[in-house]
Amino acid sequence: MRKEGNAQPMFRVAVIAGVGLIGGSLALGLRQRGLAEHVIGYDASPEALQEALALGVIDEARASSGEWLRGADLVVLAAPVKALPALARELAPFLGAKATVTDVGSVKASIAREMEELGVRQFVPGHPMAGSERGGVGNASAALLENAVWVLTPTETTPLTALSRVRRMVEQLGAAPVVMPPDAHDNLVATISHLPYLASLALTHMVARDERLSLLAAGGFRDLTRVASGDPRMSRDMVVENRGALRDATRRFIRQLEHLAETLDQPDELLAAATEGKRTRDSLPVVKRSLLPPKFDLVVATPDRPNQLGIITNALGLAGVNIKDIEVLSVREQGGALRLGLETPDDVTRAGELLRELGYETRGRG
Repeated sequence: MRKEGNAQPMFRVAVIAGVGLIGGSLALGLRQRGLAEHVIGYDASPEALQEALALGVIDEARASSGEWLRGADLVVLAAPVKALPALARELAPFLGAKATVTDVGSVKASIAREMEELGVRQFVPGHPMAGSERGGVGNASAALLENAVWVLTPTETTPLTALSRVRRMVEQLGAAPVVMPPDAHDNLVATISHLPYLASLALTHMVARDERLSLLAAGGFRDLTRVASGDPRMSRDMVVENRGALRDATRRFIRQLEHLAETLDQPDELLAAATEGKRTRDSLPVVKRSLLPPKFDLVVATPDRPNQLGIITNALGLAGVNIKDIEVLSVREQGGALRLGLETPDDVTRAGELLRELGYETRGRG
């Protein structure tokens, strides 16, 4: 039985090729929202398939390709980016002519070319901008894809019907579809995703080479270098696959750093740069992801006492204030701060008044 089921599922049989974090989350979303009658998980790992079955992520497990694939009307390639071409070549001979095919890889131009060469015409390249440092199907959750920007990068040969179908699926999963060409996507993610990974590596390497630095690396440094804690092999493959666009982004970044270094002797110019940086960063709430509907922020100063998060969220929940996202801005010995993403300016006003009555200092921002 499906949760939140639609009257008519979009797909009779959906195949998730790769039941890891993203593939598993997509499978759960399809099941929980009633978008597919039957979800088959395909993976080379028997352990991953067994875990996916045990957790109710999939209805059926398959460890090898074959004629059974012809019954699928949705096939999602959810393998790591380096493995996508080989996976596509393995499955392509068995795909039905009318099957809608998409993928979740973080680099789009290469897989788009591969599928075109294989003659898969119902292919819609895609990239949900979601993830976690904790991989594997055991950490999968349909909520991981909710409110995520999901980029779709059709090519000149992508049928409009296939694009429309995948776009509708993305919307039904609670994500926000954004359509752009494959090359444009790769250039953009080189800057906002792949470059931060290289920068994190550079900073962590500097700490690794000087033990004194590690003694001073507190919360801010850990936040800045969070992406360096992801799977090293998968992260390497991701950035190597997009190396052309990433080299260009790295050169631009180096020029920015050099310019900022020059402003160290020009305090007014550095202040202007810092003000612009703060304004840009403050306009990007965590779950908003820049292209989703606006959220309104309330910053709450929290003392260094137990259960502060529980007290705040419980009080707002009892008052009927819906918290859309939470970000820990800082943690220090004397306390820290939370940023609460709320739905309306009225929610910010009500929440601020309530929390101030409880003794918290607050500041609205929207």
